[in-house]
Amino acid sequence: MGSTDYGDALQVLRRVFGYPEFRGDQADIVEHVIAGGDALVLMPTGGGKSLCYQVPALVRQGTGVVISPLIALMQDQVDALRALGVRAGFLNSSLSWDERRMVEAEFVNGELDLLYLAPERLTSEATLRLLDQGEISLFAIDEAHCVSQWGHDFRPDYLMLAHLHERWPKVPRIALTATATDATRKEILTRLELGEGRQFVSSFDRPNIQYRIVAKKEPRKQLLDLLRGEHQGDAGIVYCLSRASVEKIAEFLVANGIQALPYHAGLDASVRQRNQARFLREDGLVMVATIAFGMGIDKPDVRFVAHLDLPKSVEGYYQETGRAGRDGLPSTAWLAYGLQDVVQQRKMIESSEGDLAFRRRSQAHLDAMLALCETITCRRTMLLDYFGQTGVPCNNCDTCLTPPESWDGTVAAQKVLSTVWRLRNERGQKFGAGQTIDILLGRKTAKVIQFDHDRLSTFGLGEDLNESEWRGVVRQLLAQGLLAVEGEYSTLVLTPASTEVLSRKRDVLMRKDPTPARSTTRVASPSAAKAKVDLPAEAGPLFEALREWRAQQAREQSVPAYVIFHDATLKAIAASRPGSLTDLGAVSGVGQAKLTKYGEQILEVVAAGGPAPAAEQAAPAPKPKPKPNTTSTGGAAWGSSADADEWPEPEEPDEPMDW
Repeated sequence: MGSTDYGDALQVLRRVFGYPEFRGDQADIVEHVIAGGDALVLMPTGGGKSLCYQVPALVRQGTGVVISPLIALMQDQVDALRALGVRAGFLNSSLSWDERRMVEAEFVNGELDLLYLAPERLTSEATLRLLDQGEISLFAIDEAHCVSQWGHDFRPDYLMLAHLHERWPKVPRIALTATATDATRKEILTRLELGEGRQFVSSFDRPNIQYRIVAKKEPRKQLLDLLRGEHQGDAGIVYCLSRASVEKIAEFLVANGIQALPYHAGLDASVRQRNQARFLREDGLVMVATIAFGMGIDKPDVRFVAHLDLPKSVEGYYQETGRAGRDGLPSTAWLAYGLQDVVQQRKMIESSEGDLAFRRRSQAHLDAMLALCETITCRRTMLLDYFGQTGVPCNNCDTCLTPPESWDGTVAAQKVLSTVWRLRNERGQKFGAGQTIDILLGRKTAKVIQFDHDRLSTFGLGEDLNESEWRGVVRQLLAQGLLAVEGEYSTLVLTPASTEVLSRKRDVLMRKDPTPARSTTRVASPSAAKAKVDLPAEAGPLFEALREWRAQQAREQSVPAYVIFHDATLKAIAASRPGSLTDLGAVSGVGQAKLTKYGEQILEVVAAGGPAPAAEQAAPAPKPKPKPNTTSTGGAAWGSSADADEWPEPEEPDEPMDW
């Protein structure tokens, strides 16, 4: 791209979007696409992926066609662009016949800068003929990881997108995603036939997100403490594994004074759409949802993402937690994790209808997720390592802030494994974790007495640990592959590795869950602090006044508040207190269209907010600045067991330990 083209791109960035400079790899990506090159862009949520195709679409001749799986969100995406003065439209099933014909005519007549389509529309010959009638500047394939058949968001229609290059060979394509391992990246390149395209991989680090994984004890109470403590009145997402859990947790939160809404695929489409619209448009709502909710959610002020069930993969976890803190301000990713989560996930894999390769891949994904949960090292460095990047301890995750201890759990593991071995060999019956723990604790329950398990040599040998600690031991044995589950009743069984422990050939280190003092104080890393727009205490009232003004505008226009301005922009305005349109136009996030539409109103709000402090009057207002393969102790290594042969029948120890 020549200097003139780059100048055009920079002018568009400043005039339309109100940003003074490109960030990170954005400039290189924009330059490459404007010059006609194909690209694969991996950039974390909130990193500015959309600018990487929106700016080239506004510089190149023609209309940028954006393929997005997010039909329910296209209206909001288009509204946000139109608020910037961009000529944008979409085609999906929500439009009436007249509305669709109008958008089609605008495209054919060259009156659109950007056109959003769902991938399934490109399987229609009518849509392909329509695109033939207009001039296309580029194809942007958003959420490109949906093409991965091994991924957590696979969409079959994405497999058809490789044909775009065959029909329009001179039109550049840019595929974008926030989540992709090396394997997923290769699959995207292959399936979209982007082998000749340039790859841009930004850091996966989200320094403003604090990662915390806690032992699941009383999950509802733990969640309520989180929401009532540091996230009182904040917008957030709570993920549950099942539809029934979603309904129950939403009802529980509402009953306890938290504004919460449910979202899952079993709800009527109109209810889902209404709840999603409320979440996007209203402040302080909590969405309780299955993973059916969230992809493409552009709400910048989601302050927390909480998981009440274990995600199936690190990719899914990263994608879901990435919906917090898109505005760069401090946010929380919180997960409650326990023994039943491991049992349930192992059982789901075992009972899966997929073939052996699918089960192996699912097992590898779960092993990686368990390793992240059980690590005693920095969680952020483990996340980065999973995606092929390196990092240093962040001082903004639970294991950095409250380091857990490791302990020699070899004897405890031997007691559990010996009990499981004896249960399996007594009368051929098989039992789960509950019976094993009751035996170790010496409990003469009805079930223990019924099967004479109080006569086992391991009965009562576990009184050195309490029930919660024994559940932690079983959980970590499952996580390390030293125990497995099988059958409808989640029976505990030995694995080939169990014999090594029983025969004293392998030591077992375990994680001791810390018990931090209750506190709502957030400790942010230095890099997280840089992402935050400083707001002096005296600017607080003006910021709130600007938020009230924005809320009124959003209600009048029936759009989400962030379509008007993001919190970060309002904070910058409150901090700098612009006294003229020229000063206001210098604030990051204030483009020409918004300056023209809202400038005078904002200056009135600033003026009504009171005179600036004396110190600020004496000085000019500051201008906003632009913005090894790890194995966990007590966990499985990333990617372990994916390529291993199917487990053989466990070998019985020649002489099981005699207690």
